[in-house]
Order: sequence, then C-alpha cells, then structure tokens
Amino acid sequence: MTQSMSDAPLRLGVNIDHVATVRNARGGRDPDPARAAMIAQQAGADGLTVHLREDRRHIVDADLPAIMKAVSLPINLEMAATEEMRRIALGLRPHAVCIVPERREERTTEGGLEVARDDKRLREFIAPLREAGARVSLFIAPDEAQVEAAARVGAQVIELHTGSYCLHCADGDDSARDEELRRLFSAAALGKDLGLEVHAGHGLNFENVGPIAAIPELVELNIGHFLIGEAIFVGLEAAIREMRRHMMLARM
Repeated sequence: MTQSMSDAPLRLGVNIDHVATVRNARGGRDPDPARAAMIAQQAGADGLTVHLREDRRHIVDADLPAIMKAVSLPINLEMAATEEMRRIALGLRPHAVCIVPERREERTTEGGLEVARDDKRLREFIAPLREAGARVSLFIAPDEAQVEAAARVGAQVIELHTGSYCLHCADGDDSARDEELRRLFSAAALGKDLGLEVHAGHGLNFENVGPIAAIPELVELNIGHFLIGEAIFVGLEAAIREMRRHMMLARM
C-alpha cells in the first residue's frame, strides 16, 4: 500500500494503566503510577493516558490527583459513558476525556464505541464535559459511519482503534492487514475533513507502528501495554525514547 508521508510532528501519549495493574496484583503502593508518569515526562512523552475503569482494575481514584500533581503533561482520562465517571471527570477536569466501551468480563478494551446507534445519549453525555473545558474524544473503529457519528454528537477528537490491524500483523495475514490499514487511512482522512482531530492506538509496538505513524492526518498515538512490558527489559524511559524514534522515522 502506498503511504502518504507527513512532516508534521506526531505526539506520543503514554498509557500508564498497567503500572497500576502490576501494583494491584499484590496490593500496596509499588510500583507507583505517579512515578511512572514522571519518568514518561522526562522521556519526552507528550501526554499521559489513564483508564479509570468501573471495576478499578487499573488505576484507582486516588491515583488521578496524584498523577495530575506529579507532572505538567496533559492528562487524557479514558472512561465509560456513565454518570459516575462523568462526575469524576467534571471534578478533576483533566485536559481530555476519551469515552471508551467497557465490559466487566473483557481483559482490555475490545473494539470501538458504538456511536452511530447511541448518538442521542452520547450527545447529551458529552455536552457538560465540553462546557467544563475538556477535549472530548471517542474511541471508535475505523468505520465511516462511526466517524460521521462522532462529529455529529459533538466530539472534538476521535481515536481510531488499531487492534485489528495489529492482530493481522501478528498472524501474518498480509491481505487482511492491508485492508485494515486502508480503512484506517480512509477513516483518518474523513475525520480530518469533518474537522476532528485524529488519534490512534491499541496494540501498537515497535514492529507495527510505522505504517500507522505514516498516516498523515494522525496527530497523536496512544500506546501503553507494549511500553510497560518493554520497560521490564530496558526501562520505561528507554522504551518511550525508542518508540518516539520509530514514530519519527515513519514521518521522515
């Protein structure tokens, strides 16, 4: 597939959820997500993403103010579209709020948010967040109907789910991978045409990030699980710096 390169800088948002996952496996305070946030800032991350799940399996409520106090980076709070989560977001006022689908039994976020079939509720849910000054993002599949619905309900940002692309990279299905990449290119272009800021993430690593980073309309990638896993072997700062190198090479 021919790729259109862009000279525009591509931001890296680092998701530090799984630092908290490791801590929660045993309890106590270590490893501390706020310390991970400080290291990510030192390594050159452009922002931090944290997902406050309803079951609190990643970060917990007390982590959010601690992280916001520890760093000057913009915080992107991932959350389900529930009244409890909106109340928390309105109280803390992070830079951005990313609304994601959430099911108790899933291991991680599976698929994108169904916006097209839930547009009325989401429009009403988003409005107070925007009024409070949060940039509202919707985590969606690279599907034309979902992109159009995201613009319709008042989101300022969309984050395209790259999970299917990454799975096809891993299983060696080149045809399916290229088709998913085509969908991502098309959705990103449509999002920009509709006035949305376009991000992407889920499942990205050193080997598969290049073609995604080369999508010219993308402004930001959000990467977490792989970076936290790589940090076990090389340290978090080194993992983040290496990811930035791969992203910059794709934009050259």
